[in-house]
Amino acid sequence: MTHDARRLSYECRPLPRPDEQVVDQGLGFDVGTLLDRRRLLRVVGLGAVAVGLAACGTGTTSPATSPSAGSATAAAEPAVASTAETSDTTPTSDTGTATGEIPDETAGPYPGDGSNGPDVLEQSGIVRSDLRSSFGQASRTAAGVPITLRLSVTDLARAGAPFAGVAVYVWHCDREGRYSLYSDGITSENYLRGVQIADADGVVEYSSIFPACYSGRWPHIHFEVYPDRDSITDVSTAIATSQVALPQDVCETVYGQAGYEASVGNLARVSLSTDNVFGDDGGARQLATVTGTVSSGLSVALQVGIDTSTAPTGGQLHGGGTPSGAPGGAPPAG
Repeated sequence: MTHDARRLSYECRPLPRPDEQVVDQGLGFDVGTLLDRRRLLRVVGLGAVAVGLAACGTGTTSPATSPSAGSATAAAEPAVASTAETSDTTPTSDTGTATGEIPDETAGPYPGDGSNGPDVLEQSGIVRSDLRSSFGQASRTAAGVPITLRLSVTDLARAGAPFAGVAVYVWHCDREGRYSLYSDGITSENYLRGVQIADADGVVEYSSIFPACYSGRWPHIHFEVYPDRDSITDVSTAIATSQVALPQDVCETVYGQAGYEASVGNLARVSLSTDNVFGDDGGARQLATVTGTVSSGLSVALQVGIDTSTAPTGGQLHGGGTPSGAPGGAPPAG
């Protein structure tokens, strides 16, 4: 090895054996290096250590081969929060971007689309963006943590182009785990149900509240997609029926708020992998992205790919039956 190729120093300290690797400099050199690092960490902090080491390195020393430089880089990387730090914050859940066709699912026993009793889609006023209040002759408003639900619908039969003009019917339970039109005490109400028409980008958006977790099901939001606005009065024309799954960390944060007390225990007894709808794949293509805070409102988003070249297999059994995978029995009463 020539004199120019030798490593003469390491971390500002002369090497006793310049022709050898750093790891072969001997016990005394190693101990001195360790003590120097500890003193620097105590005095100036980790960030200054990284700068100081970089400044003292020789032109032949690669930062990638320096154990201390690697440690400083790793420690300086910000940690990604996966849980809420306070009751007023909600972690960003990086989901809702899975590609491929949205899985066909049951509409459940409380769709309100005429396939199992009531038909809200026949009523004037069903096309609306704010789902929190009832409409028509009904008057009650659902309370709860506010959300904005945004579904981006794409047409996989046209290479994933935005599916403009489709009608999307959304419904879900209230803060107490009840479904309007079906549950005791709210059979005359129709809140938390509504239709929006997709814009040129295939997007529909709704104002609503975060749904409860009732016994036996993972927290979710139902939706049906129809070819256009004129088709919504005939459930047999639906081209897709599916559900939005809500992330666990977000659910835990929301269910710490007043009014959601029953959801805490219900959530503890179910998981995405054991849910009778999302359990086949853990909701991989149905898990929403959620951002925002409890106080200012949450944004719930999901990509919805629909392949119109395949026949839909989800939905509700006609004639009042309960489809396979739907929660049986009477509607939850909270």
